[in-house]
Amino acid sequence: MVFARVLIANRGEIAVRVARACKDAGLRSIAVYGSEDRDALHVQLADEAFSLGDGPVGDTYLNIDRLLDIAHRAGADAVHPGYGFGSESAEFARRVQDAGLTWIGPPPAAIAALGDKVQARAIAKAVGATLLPGTDRPIDTADAVRDFAGQHGFPLMVKAAHGGGGRGLRVVRAPEQIDEAFASAAREAKASFGRAECFIERYIDAPRHIETQCLADAHGTVAVLSTRDCSIQRRHQKLIEEAPAPFLPPHIAAELARVSRAVLREVGYVGAATVEFLVWTDDVESPTTLGTPTTHAAFLEVNARLQVEHPVTEEICGIDLVREQFRIAAGEALGYEDPPTFGHAIECRINAEDPAAGFAPSPGPLNRLRLPGGPGVRLDFGFVQGDRVSASFDSMLGKIVVRGRDRTQAIERMARALAELEVGGVATSTGVLSDIIVHPAFAADAASKFAVHTRFVETELDPPLAATTPPTLADASEEVQPTGRVVVEVGGKRFEVVLPAGLIRAATPTSIRRPPRPPRRQAPAGAAGPANPDGSVVAPMQGVIVQVPVSEGEMVQAGQTLVVLEAMKMEQPLAAPKAGTVRGLTARPGEKVAAGTVLLHLDA
Repeated sequence: MVFARVLIANRGEIAVRVARACKDAGLRSIAVYGSEDRDALHVQLADEAFSLGDGPVGDTYLNIDRLLDIAHRAGADAVHPGYGFGSESAEFARRVQDAGLTWIGPPPAAIAALGDKVQARAIAKAVGATLLPGTDRPIDTADAVRDFAGQHGFPLMVKAAHGGGGRGLRVVRAPEQIDEAFASAAREAKASFGRAECFIERYIDAPRHIETQCLADAHGTVAVLSTRDCSIQRRHQKLIEEAPAPFLPPHIAAELARVSRAVLREVGYVGAATVEFLVWTDDVESPTTLGTPTTHAAFLEVNARLQVEHPVTEEICGIDLVREQFRIAAGEALGYEDPPTFGHAIECRINAEDPAAGFAPSPGPLNRLRLPGGPGVRLDFGFVQGDRVSASFDSMLGKIVVRGRDRTQAIERMARALAELEVGGVATSTGVLSDIIVHPAFAADAASKFAVHTRFVETELDPPLAATTPPTLADASEEVQPTGRVVVEVGGKRFEVVLPAGLIRAATPTSIRRPPRPPRRQAPAGAAGPANPDGSVVAPMQGVIVQVPVSEGEMVQAGQTLVVLEAMKMEQPLAAPKAGTVRGLTARPGEKVAAGTVLLHLDA
């Protein structure tokens, strides 16, 4: 290996994953952390850890100058960006290489070419891929959306031209939705990726989301490591993934592999990549039954990085994708093309979200976290019991991954694992995942019965969706015993000091009791919460106000958007619980608010 010390420019579950791969490979891992992550699991598992200081993400995990300064001080000779944050930043990759360090990722030119979704469409078209109708350049006004709708009709999708992960996507089904959809998509794209450019694509209502996991080395080999089905989503963000994609006709799988290789070779790609597609049929009576002459597959985009769902591919291929990233970055040849697969794997993302409140983020303390186990169960988590889930970051706590000899056994094992999982202090998506995994349309044993698509959660599950019970007062005030571990920072580097237990007992009370935490009120999906007796409308969660589309004295209707709140990287429109007149408006764009903060009053 041409490098020995890897700076992990990320946090949470993926930073834990990379740190463990470093340990397996005999490499020294160097973590970074913002002030909220001082005691995070990825910090404790790494060999060394350095502070990024205080401030928002742009000043910490996305601050290239700080990251390179830490790399220099720590003696790092390589940087792994994980996923999210700077993983698809061509500038970050270029500056890492200019600093004489190894970038564990694709070349900057390939990131730039594929990170621009409009340019990526042009590349895919050049290699003969099928595309959905869309704009061939970024748009900067809502009028461009109206022009596209006039030519292609509805529904359509406004999409961020840079970035991914379901951020900056808005579906438009009617002319009156265009202005708000364009403004919201551009705003979320700017907040998530630093760039507000968007483009337009025709929207398919009930497709499957299929992707290929690829590896490319510097010697011309492009390997396609099977397919994944990521159709179970909410807000265009994945909840359940599985490999290989079930009931996928061989000729469709072959075409996806052909396009994937051709696109990556066209841009001189080196590293791990995911190529994403939509697959659907013209049969409106059975829109997801594939294999007929009317089956279509359209190129979506390339994610020039490791994906959250990479473990399901690892489980069926027996290949550690992070260690393959290390080998490729060191200049080694893959030594294989399309490896054989065995069995079936399923992954469920465990998110701190409340399905009963429209999957609203649910930050707070993890008072209880009991993880499942047993045959075929793998756990990739970034949190432990006692941690606090911050509203400043993505809502994912971790992933449960199972493998079985076939899909039926994998489903059985996932159902067991979800039943064993216990989380206290925050709401989670676990209840909905448990419902989906045994749903007849998902657990089908034949292609004719399998009816999963990207809007399955919104259209096939019966509301109200189950949510984890909020913590009780007893949960929130459980005793915490003091420990002999003290964390100090010297020159920005984190050190742990273990003190004698007697000294700790002499210096602290016998136990520390957390203050009681009031139960969290459940808010209906898309609403600011039930009307209070005094007419006040409060923030249902901690977050940042990004838009206030109403003004003092304005008459509003029930369901009208009053405030748009951003939490855990997602926008949450807060709707009027009743008709009334806006009074006492205190909400201001850019303001941080705590859960329960009064934003305005509605006079009936």
